[in-house]
Amino acid sequence: MLTNQRRTAVEILILTSNPVPESPESILPSLELLPHRARYAGRDVRALLSGPSPDAVMVDARSDLADARATCRVLQATGLTVPLYAIVTEAGLAALQADWGVDDFLLASSGPAEVEARLRLATGKPNAATAAGPAVIRAGDLTVDPDTYAAKLKGTPLDLTYKEFELLRFLAQHPGRVFTREQLLREVWGYDYFGGTRTVDVHVRRLRAKLGSEYESMIGTVRQVGYKFVAPPPENLRESEPVPKRVDA
Repeated sequence: MLTNQRRTAVEILILTSNPVPESPESILPSLELLPHRARYAGRDVRALLSGPSPDAVMVDARSDLADARATCRVLQATGLTVPLYAIVTEAGLAALQADWGVDDFLLASSGPAEVEARLRLATGKPNAATAAGPAVIRAGDLTVDPDTYAAKLKGTPLDLTYKEFELLRFLAQHPGRVFTREQLLREVWGYDYFGGTRTVDVHVRRLRAKLGSEYESMIGTVRQVGYKFVAPPPENLRESEPVPKRVDA
């Protein structure tokens, strides 16, 4: 029996091989008895870049296990920061391996209490870094301090506007992860912002100009997708010039 404990609804993205003809509810029927919100899309990583940011991602692996495994591996390679589940049948359990990269699995026949418990365990743990307050972000010669709204390069403060700082901070907090312009508008400008995505391009251009030619590549462009933060190597390794050999006369 489900408890009456109140809990914030979880946003779930379910990726399935054929979401149109089949009733989505048949993938994990127990979700219909829970207060969580599920969004269904095809097995396409681009589904992460549209719509609201999910609290959990589930891949329908009841059939076509090879494709489901490939989808899970690609999702993890993108730097997914939310729990990833595989929805499998009893027979499909034998195919699950560590190389899938999932955090947990759910049987399609799982009852609502089990689904709720697994979601609660995966999404309900407080983030230790967040609980301790926003930490200073360091990436090579760049430091970003969310507490003081200060960004510095080699110790020299950058003269950034509030939105430029927020854009840099958000990207730097998710190095390597690609965000569409729509996602950046939601995360940096907020849901109540009615301007177009062009404003993201303008702020990226201004931010790169202030970073300078040496560091502008930290804000990378992914064609036809959006932008990402490119963290520099841990150390700026330079090839030493060969020492000239001494030639005795």
